[in-house]
Amino acid sequence: MAGRARRARIVGAVVAALVAVIGAAPVAVAAPADSAYIDDRRTEADGTIDVGVYSPSMDTVNRVRVLRAANPDEPAPTLYLLNGVGGGADGNWLDRTDVVSYFADEQVNVVIPFGGAGSYFADWRAEDPVLGKQRWTTFLTEELPPVIDAAFGGSGANAIAGLSMAGTSVFQLALAAPDLYRAIGSYSGCVRTSDPRGQAIVRTVVGSRLGNAANMWGPPTDPAWSAHDPYLHAESLRGTEVYISSGTGLPGPHDNIAAQGDPIQQTLRLLFGAALEAVTHVCTIQMRDRLRALEIPATVNLRPTGTHSWGYWEQDLHKSWPLFEQALRR
Repeated sequence: MAGRARRARIVGAVVAALVAVIGAAPVAVAAPADSAYIDDRRTEADGTIDVGVYSPSMDTVNRVRVLRAANPDEPAPTLYLLNGVGGGADGNWLDRTDVVSYFADEQVNVVIPFGGAGSYFADWRAEDPVLGKQRWTTFLTEELPPVIDAAFGGSGANAIAGLSMAGTSVFQLALAAPDLYRAIGSYSGCVRTSDPRGQAIVRTVVGSRLGNAANMWGPPTDPAWSAHDPYLHAESLRGTEVYISSGTGLPGPHDNIAAQGDPIQQTLRLLFGAALEAVTHVCTIQMRDRLRALEIPATVNLRPTGTHSWGYWEQDLHKSWPLFEQALRR
C-alpha cells in the first residue's frame, strides 16, 4: 500500500508539473502587428542611419536609410528619395551621388527606401510569383511617414523625388496621398502609363525584374491602368510643386567613357543609357505639354544632352532642392 501511495504521489506531481508548463505556454502564434514600427536601427560609417521598418501591409521589414537633419533637436521636414528599377541593389542615391555631403548642413531629414525592384512602388492587386507581395504605396504613404516623423523629429512636411521607374512612381504616390507631399521631382521618368506606348514601357520595366505587370494592374484593357496614369489625372496635382527633367540621350558632360573604367562596358552602358533617355525625353515633353494645357505650374529641365545615368540625376537633385526647400518651409 505504501509503495502504491508513493507512486501515486509521484505521478500526481509529474502531471501537475506538466499542467503548469502547458498552461504557461502560449496557445496561439501572435498575429502580425497592425501598425508599422522600427524593428532595428544602426548608425553607419558615413553617419547615416540604417533602419528596418516593419510593414504590416507586406508583413516584412523594409530597409530605409536616414540622413538626419543638421540640427536633430529641431523639427525638420522630410525628403524621400526613391531609387530606380533595381530598388537600390544596382546603384542608389548613397553610392552614386554626393547626397550625404550635399545635405550635411541642411535642416531636412532625407529618407532613402530600399527594395521594390520592378514594382513601380505600387500596391499590386495580386501576389507575383517572382516579386512577391507588393504594397509599396501603402508602405510609403501610410506606414513609413508616421514612423519617420516620430523617430526623427519630422515636422509633417514632405517632398519626394525619384529617378527612372521611380520618376513615374512619385506622381502616382502624390495622387494616392493628395495631402502628403508638398513637392515632387521626377528625373528621367515616363509618367504616361495607360496608352499603348506607356503600357509597353511599364511591362518592359516590370519584366526586366521577371515580374508580370498583369499582377499589378491587370490586362491591358483593365481600367486600373487608366486609374493609375498621372497624365490622365494631372489636374489633381494642382498646388503641388513639380520638377521634371530629362536629357536627350546624346552624350554629355557625364558620359566620358575614358574616365569611367572598362571602355567596352562603358560603351555598352552608354548606348543603353542613350536609348533609355531618348525615350524619357519624349515622355517628359508629353508631361510638360499636359501640365501647360492645364495651366499647372511646373519646373521643366530639358537638357540638350545626357544619358540615363547618375551624374545627371545628382545634378537634378541639386537643381530641384531649392524648389523643394521653399515648398517644405511654407
